[in-house]
Amino acid sequence: MQNSRFSPFVSSKNSISKVMLDVIIALLSLCAFAFYTYRIWFLIVLGSALGGAILTEILFSGIFLKKWKGILDGSAIITVLLLVFTTSPLTPWYVAAFGGSCAVLFGKILWGGVGKNKFNPALVGREFMTVFFPLVMSSGDIWSTKRIRYVYEVEWFNFIPNAHWAEFLNELFFVPTGALGEYSAVCLLLGGIYLIFRRRISWHIPVFLLVSFLSFLWIFEDQNLNYSLGGILLGAIFMATDMPSSPSSPTGKSYYGLMIGLVAGLCIQFGAGFEYMSYSILILNGFSTKINQVFMPRTWGTKIDWPKKTEEVFLLTLSILTVTFAVLSLHYYGYIPYLIYVYIIYIIFKFNFSFSKKLHQPI
Repeated sequence: MQNSRFSPFVSSKNSISKVMLDVIIALLSLCAFAFYTYRIWFLIVLGSALGGAILTEILFSGIFLKKWKGILDGSAIITVLLLVFTTSPLTPWYVAAFGGSCAVLFGKILWGGVGKNKFNPALVGREFMTVFFPLVMSSGDIWSTKRIRYVYEVEWFNFIPNAHWAEFLNELFFVPTGALGEYSAVCLLLGGIYLIFRRRISWHIPVFLLVSFLSFLWIFEDQNLNYSLGGILLGAIFMATDMPSSPSSPTGKSYYGLMIGLVAGLCIQFGAGFEYMSYSILILNGFSTKINQVFMPRTWGTKIDWPKKTEEVFLLTLSILTVTFAVLSLHYYGYIPYLIYVYIIYIIFKFNFSFSKKLHQPI
């Protein structure tokens, strides 16, 4: 459907393409900084991932499912951009192409297309890259990027007499370390403000995620936890707010953001490495439907049963933490690939069942 409609009486002129265009606009400054820093290396990773995604869209959405309109809605471009922003500029082209293809196929198409995915497609693609190319993705070599940088730092605020403030502001605008989408905290924040202003996302998820995560860091400040501010902002603003895979009510979004921040902190604390944001968002994606049920808005004239609601929230939180420690245990023992294999089997069977059901429906 090209127009997003909300039955029974309210309709919107927003199309999927318009929504996607706004997200692309919000990401353009990050693209500029990535190109500014690594030039052709960024273009190789981006072009390879985009090529894999578009080819997959043509083969599966177009030729197999006959859904040609979905190829032009811009969703594949956003998925690829977000995927690339979690990778290194030295990611081999074939790994990037594989990630783009898997993000679109296993993160979107096999769920039924745009708006039906249960998990963030870009993060699904990243996990597939990590599982099927573990030596590449876990190698320190692809993160040793100094030799290919065109720019090492900026001196835009060096006119400020206070050297510490000048350095702080320079680094707030540009730090060329980490993944391709993490270089500018200011650009990430401006992109988020733009999306909130355009009403493409709400403020609840990013704000509560950051509050929760920063609170966790403050409590465990003596443990010197390693994290990337750019990575946290990228996840909070652009990944966790993916509409199909996140809750819909304001209270549900607030709880969802709080739990992502907490789970991300636990993942860092217990050695999840670079996967702390991927794991935290994907885990909470899996609970999105349940969060919607628990935090369903109260209908007019009804009263909230607070003891029952408290019990529901407690059990939901306990379930999320149980799954979190189960995933961390799988990560510790190297069993995450088996989780991905189970996911592949599940999503293929689910798709085949849905496809067969549609074929047998009377015309």
